[in-house]
Amino acid sequence: MSIAGGVHAAIERACSINCTAMQIFVKNNMQWFARPLTPQEIRSFIDHAQRWQLASVFAHVNYLINLAATNPQFHANSIRALAEELMRADQLELPFVVMHPGAHMGTGEEAGLRKIAASIDEVFRCVPKVKTRIALETTAGQGSCLGHTFEQLAFIIANVREPERLCVCLDTAHVFAAGYDISSHAGVKKTFREFDRVLGRERLAAIHINDSKTGRGSRVDRHAHIGEGEIGLEAFRHIMNAPRFRKIPKVLETPKGKELTEDVANMRALRRLIALNPRKRTREDSRCIVSNERAGRAGHRRK
Repeated sequence: MSIAGGVHAAIERACSINCTAMQIFVKNNMQWFARPLTPQEIRSFIDHAQRWQLASVFAHVNYLINLAATNPQFHANSIRALAEELMRADQLELPFVVMHPGAHMGTGEEAGLRKIAASIDEVFRCVPKVKTRIALETTAGQGSCLGHTFEQLAFIIANVREPERLCVCLDTAHVFAAGYDISSHAGVKKTFREFDRVLGRERLAAIHINDSKTGRGSRVDRHAHIGEGEIGLEAFRHIMNAPRFRKIPKVLETPKGKELTEDVANMRALRRLIALNPRKRTREDSRCIVSNERAGRAGHRRK
């Protein structure tokens, strides 16, 4: 949700379309730094009359940060910016901030991963009392971006001094583009078993629930509306019905306009999956249901 007009305004936007979870930026997402939050801004967010309607609120760091950057000034800016965003999130009492691990810029996978781990240690040394954790996000692996395998995220976690301050945010579009098969019921169950084996079930803090415009293994990061991409609905049906995900916040990062009608349609499509039979449903049937939902009609089910 946009924070235009102040961080508290994001709560009003989310509640206006009946969200129960929300992700925000704690500052302009395309700028390195920002003035500190005022005490009034902080209280307006924490004490907002509608805050109770949101079961989960967390943040995403700005897109400039790269903890594996090779340019010294760029890397220094990344360290400072992440530390400041953690402080802002902590002031807003947010449990974690989501972060793309970084891009190695040609130095190689292992060197990049080690630099990310060392950079996280440096950031945490700057903000030792901050309770907000970092949620490493799974990536599509585009270019030299790291974090497209569960093993890469596990390497980072294993090599930081305070692993308890890290968790994971899984992005469905990213894992699919990275090569994980979540387009079938069996495939999505296998993917999450692999997640549990490599990272541990307890590490999963949030899910970015997006369809993908690009095919499995494309390594191209392009989000699509639910049911309108290459994944199909099996992954989303599983996530919306499996008891293990009931308390895991799920947020959309799909294209939208100021009126948020796209978010309304995507949430309606996802919530409708909860009531559907999770077994006897084809990909074509599911696409039809989503299409009908978007048109504002009753979903048509083929017997």
